[in-house]
Amino acid sequence: MSRSTVIAAALAALFAATSVWLYLDRRDLEDRLASARRAPAPAAGSDPWAPGAPGGSTDDSTRASLDGVTRGLGGNLDRGDRPALADTPKETRLERRLRRQAEIAGFLGRDPGESEEDYRARVAPLVEAALSRPRENIAEMRKEVEALAGVTPEQSAQLDAAFGEVYDELLTYTNAAVTDGQLDPYERNVAGLLEYAGGLGQILQGAEGKVGGILSPEQQRAIYDSGFEWGEYLGVSAPWEKLSPPPPPPEGPGGS
Repeated sequence: MSRSTVIAAALAALFAATSVWLYLDRRDLEDRLASARRAPAPAAGSDPWAPGAPGGSTDDSTRASLDGVTRGLGGNLDRGDRPALADTPKETRLERRLRRQAEIAGFLGRDPGESEEDYRARVAPLVEAALSRPRENIAEMRKEVEALAGVTPEQSAQLDAAFGEVYDELLTYTNAAVTDGQLDPYERNVAGLLEYAGGLGQILQGAEGKVGGILSPEQQRAIYDSGFEWGEYLGVSAPWEKLSPPPPPPEGPGGS
């Protein structure tokens, strides 16, 4: 297997999970920005205690009393009696990593008692939303490189038909990997992921053979020199939202 095929396999294997990670990260950032918003400061001249302000008929003696209270509080604060805010523990990188892994498990795993139909209805729209922008970008890149390489509309249609077969193979292979536990949404399984990536490389190697049977060597070279990778294209464009639901979460420690 060529080095470029292995790299493409890794890209295809990890791109969907990375897109979900970024989707969750963006949502987390939006929540933080929303919580950081503060109410606008009152406009100048809107102080109800100021002389002449609407409803602010405070006389000089009342203002003097308030000034005395303010100075008294200020003096106490200067003596070190300022109230201390409780320190909020900062999330460490490992804690953040564990939280994200739990979020992905909740995103891709099935809830206790959740049916396959309910899982599809919940997850498919989220996966589509996470991959919509990358798919638009990679589709536009494909149009550009095909025009650069002089790919005809007939050749482009043949590529679409060939990629449809590759997608079917990808989904069948990935469903089996989830069923066998190579890809586990509930537990980390790096060895299983690497094994899955190896088999994925074989599928992508077959996809490269299909491309080679449609495009001329000159066209393939022009596309390669542009920086475009068919493995990345397939990894993004594959209909991952059509994958079968994973098995229910395990019971016992770490499960439901």
